[in-house]
Order: sequence, then structure tokens, then C-alpha cells
Amino acid sequence: MDETNPTNANNYDAPSDLGRYRTRALLVGVVMLVVGAVAAYLLGHAAHYGGIVHVLRSYLVGFFLVTGVSVGSLAWLCLGHMTGGAWAVTSRRLFEAAARCIPLCAVLFLPVVASLFVHEHGHEGGHALSVYEWSNPEAVAGDPALQHKRPYLNTPFFIIRGVIYFAIWFGMALVLSRWSAAQDRSGDPRVRRKLQDVSGPFILLFGLTVSFAAIDWGMSLEPHWFSTIYGLIIMAGWGLSALAFMITVATYLGGREPMAHAYQPLHFHDWGKLLLALVMLYAYFSFSQFLITWAGNLPEETPFYLRRLRGGWQFVGLIIILFHFMLPFVLLLSRGRKRAPRSLRRIALLMIFMRVVDLVFFFAPSVHQGGEGTWGARDLLASFLPMFAMAVGLGGIWLWYYFGQLAARPLLPLGDRDLEKAIAAAEHH
Repeated sequence: MDETNPTNANNYDAPSDLGRYRTRALLVGVVMLVVGAVAAYLLGHAAHYGGIVHVLRSYLVGFFLVTGVSVGSLAWLCLGHMTGGAWAVTSRRLFEAAARCIPLCAVLFLPVVASLFVHEHGHEGGHALSVYEWSNPEAVAGDPALQHKRPYLNTPFFIIRGVIYFAIWFGMALVLSRWSAAQDRSGDPRVRRKLQDVSGPFILLFGLTVSFAAIDWGMSLEPHWFSTIYGLIIMAGWGLSALAFMITVATYLGGREPMAHAYQPLHFHDWGKLLLALVMLYAYFSFSQFLITWAGNLPEETPFYLRRLRGGWQFVGLIIILFHFMLPFVLLLSRGRKRAPRSLRRIALLMIFMRVVDLVFFFAPSVHQGGEGTWGARDLLASFLPMFAMAVGLGGIWLWYYFGQLAARPLLPLGDRDLEKAIAAAEHH
């Protein structure tokens, strides 16, 4: 290959300081994971949530966050292969690296499996002492509703389904990543066609698996409650997390060589428009769920929101409305702000932060599975501190793995015939 070719692989290696950030991410991740576990144990005992149970419940927030970024990246990869465009070509390797972190997420799933076998006693105020109430034989024995759902909500089937989800996601990531690497080596246009052909069925698989995973890992935390739109909410949230993370990494790379001339305002503008669309879509799904629940006013549906509209959680909900939807919506309406990497990065970081807040809002009130306890400031503190620490901890470990995957390949798909056109179009836009 000609050394002067602007798409030479030597020109698009990861920046040299990535290794330093990788080491820091791992260090911060391990420390915060330990801090989060200790805080969850102590605060869980003080609030009568159970020590180990609260550790595992807090862990679930971080697991959902990093798994959402990895699996959500699969959807963006498939969408990019099917539709094309400069935004898809220039972001492909960032999404591929995130998708290749799915094996790590499978390992991180093991504590979630372990939570099925941890049950603590001596609770008061109606607090549940299992992460998943349906996994406690004593709770099932005294609850006809849980007995009715036992053919689906049981420990062996839960584990089997989890293995199936990760096997499908890993297979999708493997195919997309390997064929993309083969395209780099050969430049064969038939590889591009193969990637387009498999991306459609992969999108369908993504939708089905994420919907069922959302039901298993999230909705079944409150097994008496159900929502037919819950899977779509989690799907949109994972896509939003993946996109916001990709934008954050792209702004970091765009400020350094060799990507300073590759990432242009046009690319950030397109990514900003997609981020705006996901912000609106997530808000639409969430409001639809609330509106349908409010209109139906059924006793098996309303407790989900009743727990989140008292004891201070109503203010958390208001914060989510303001900073997960209204503020980013208004900011992303500006064309100039979408084209400015620093401004867009601040919005993307806000969205990642608010994704954690939203996950805490979804998961923390599930401690009242056994009744409606009295919430207070102590309860909010006992939830937010360890759950945020766990999210940062698992996020740091995930980043360490991600940076390793990112550095393993050139930062642009060198074999894609549209690469030079995507960069040239941006440079002259």
C-alpha cells in the first residue's frame, strides 16, 4: 500500500496515550467497585435492605449500564451497514470495539446469576431481602401470583435464557467484526454486501433478545408488575447509552492525531441528530408507559409508579424529566451545538450520567417488593451512593477492556470503499 495514501493503516492507529487512560480506568474501576460494595453492604444493613442483597442489587445498575453500551453498539453497527453514510463509516470501529466487549459482559453476568441464590432474613418495614423475589422459594410458596409465573420465572430457565442471549450477541459481534476485518484486508465489495444482508436479521434478533433480557433482568425485579413497553424502553436506553458513549470517545480521538482531520463537523452533526432522535424516542416510550398505566389504573400496574412518586423519588423523577429529556432536547435543537465537538461531548456525558440516574430510579425502589415501606432521605442515600459507585466501578473495568479492543485495529474501516468519500465530503462540507 502506498505510504502516502491517507487511508493507510499506519495513519489510523490509536493514539499513544490510550494505554495510560486504560490503566487509569482499571485502577479507578477496581477501587470504586470495592467502595461501592462496602457502601452497599453497610448502608443496606442500616436501611434493612440486607447487606449482600443490596450489594448485588447495586451491582445490577453497573451491569445494565456496560451491557447496554456493548449490546446497543450492535444495533448501531447493523443500522450503519444497512443505511450507509459518513456517520456510519467513521463511527464503525468505535462501535465494533464496544461490541467486542460482550464476552466481558458475559463474565460480569455471573454475580447476577449468584444473586438468585442469596436470600437474607430479618427484614422489617416490608423490605424484600432477595434481589429477585421470585427466586426465593419461601416467597413463591406464599404467593399465588408468583406460583402462576413459576414456569417462566425460575432459576434454571433464567440462567439458560441468559446464556442464549449472550451467545446470540457474541455471535452477532463476531460475525460483524470478523467480516469488517476481512474487508480491510481484501477490499472485496462482496463483503460489504454480506454485512448488509446479515444486518437486517441481526436487528430483529437484537430486538427480541433485548426485550426478553429486559423482562428477565429488570422487570422481574418487581414480579407482580408488568409492562408491554418495558422492552422498548430498555432497548432505546441501551441504544442511547451506546451512542452517547461513542460520541464521547469520538471527541477524545478527534482532538488528537491521527483522527483530528478524519472527524469533521458533519460527522458530529449527524451523530448529534441521532442523539436527539434517541432522546425523544426514549421520552416517548417512557411517557407512553406512564400514561397507559395512569389511564388503566389497574392494581397490578400502579404500584410501580406509586413507589416512585413518594419519599423523595418524585423529585428524582422530575430530575430525569428535566435533564434526561428537556435540557438535552433544547440543546440539541441547535445546529451549531451539534457541530461543535466540545458542546456535543458535554451533552453526551450528561446523557451517560442521566442513564445511571434513570437506572437507579428503575431498580432501587424494588426493595419494597414485600410492601410499601416509608421512604426518606436515608433511603435515597442508601440507593444512590453504592449504585453510582458500582456503575463507575464496572464502567472503569469495562473501559479498560474497551480501550484494549479499540487499540487492536485501525480506527477507521480502511477497506470500505466509501471511507475516502466520507472523509472528503466532510472536509469540504
